[in-house]
Amino acid sequence: MVSNGSGASRDFDDQAVEILRQNDLGGFTIPRHGLYPYQWNWDSGFVALGFATFDTDRAWRELETLLEAQWPNGMVPHIVFRANDPDYFPGPDVWGVSVDPPTSGYSQPPVATSAARRLAELDQSTAGRDRARALFPKLLRWHRWFHEARDPQSLGVIATAHPWEGGRDNSPDWDGPMAAVDTSGVGEYQRRDTEHVDPEMRPKKHDYDRYLALIQFGRENGWDPAKTAQSSPFWVADPGTTMILIRADRDLRWLADLLGEDDAVREIDAWIERAEDGVQRLWNEELGAYCALDLRSGKLADGLTNASFLAFYAGLNHRDRNDRLIANLRRVLGEVRFGVPSLDPAHSKFDPLRYWRGPTWAVMNFLLAQGLRDTGYEDLATRLRDDTRELVKISGFNEYYCPLTGRGCGGADFSWTAAIWLTWVSPSQTSLAA
Repeated sequence: MVSNGSGASRDFDDQAVEILRQNDLGGFTIPRHGLYPYQWNWDSGFVALGFATFDTDRAWRELETLLEAQWPNGMVPHIVFRANDPDYFPGPDVWGVSVDPPTSGYSQPPVATSAARRLAELDQSTAGRDRARALFPKLLRWHRWFHEARDPQSLGVIATAHPWEGGRDNSPDWDGPMAAVDTSGVGEYQRRDTEHVDPEMRPKKHDYDRYLALIQFGRENGWDPAKTAQSSPFWVADPGTTMILIRADRDLRWLADLLGEDDAVREIDAWIERAEDGVQRLWNEELGAYCALDLRSGKLADGLTNASFLAFYAGLNHRDRNDRLIANLRRVLGEVRFGVPSLDPAHSKFDPLRYWRGPTWAVMNFLLAQGLRDTGYEDLATRLRDDTRELVKISGFNEYYCPLTGRGCGGADFSWTAAIWLTWVSPSQTSLAA
């Protein structure tokens, strides 16, 4: 283990800073050259926290450039295309979105809002307050879009219209709903991701066929959220997005209080109250976990994923359910060397190398540890921080990791893992340390 203040620790700190600087394209950060050559939504939320440890101005700028791409209806897209890079597929021409700069047609979990709160806490200067004030109405409109466009029936759970919108692209949570997606019109295409990363670590072709079919649906329907809610073949209430939004709503409310936005406080309070009630729809009593809910079929997914444990991050207070979640978490951590795997190792679909079907993610560990710490489970929060530190020591700043061996998976020199090291994992960091 790296000791506090050691030369080894400073070396990792320096490496993480250098990764962020190398991936900084002038006001916005890409996850990694080649594999992901554009600005990604929830990546930027994490990246801002990393920049905040050494360059507060640049941290604010990361969020500002992301929100510059906000759509007129309030949505903040999951990819912002500021150039057409042939290394990435599907690029802006496939999405067919008529905005400037070009973007994708879906959003991602609003980590950026929680990052904005953190920046406002760190930067209490007049300039910092002004930047928070400028971001606030954009964040409010984005949250309103989630609660209206992705929960049009006011169920209190947030639907995703594409696996990419939830950020957990090929999670088994989506297998049932995705099986119903018609791919007959997709045609031929050339993936680029498998040219940069071992195909055994990436989603399979049948996954990509369905991803593209859903993009075709969105494009053919003009990216109209009402048409999406009514007839998208994929419409799934996601525990990950729902839980992250609940936490982000609480952080947005904090900003509203700070800025004296009283009308917004009342609106946000109503969202939180509805979500705290509605999220119970995602509870799978048999598993003792929150799971994805197919809103077309009414079926709950059968997988215990790392998103299930975001209930603590969301601040849900249900003692019996929390006890069952903690029992599940302790069991899962007992089955792997490095937590938290993205799928229960006891599940038949567990794959320790393939993207969201088993690997461990530093960014998810960070969110999970915050929730565990806030709820009083210090031992588990510390375990996740220690595991994440050891993963970086073994394999470097990878996109994700094998929970059994610590092998680095996906892209190397990855921005969000570097950011998580700086803001949480590094022994020199104490402000957010569990």
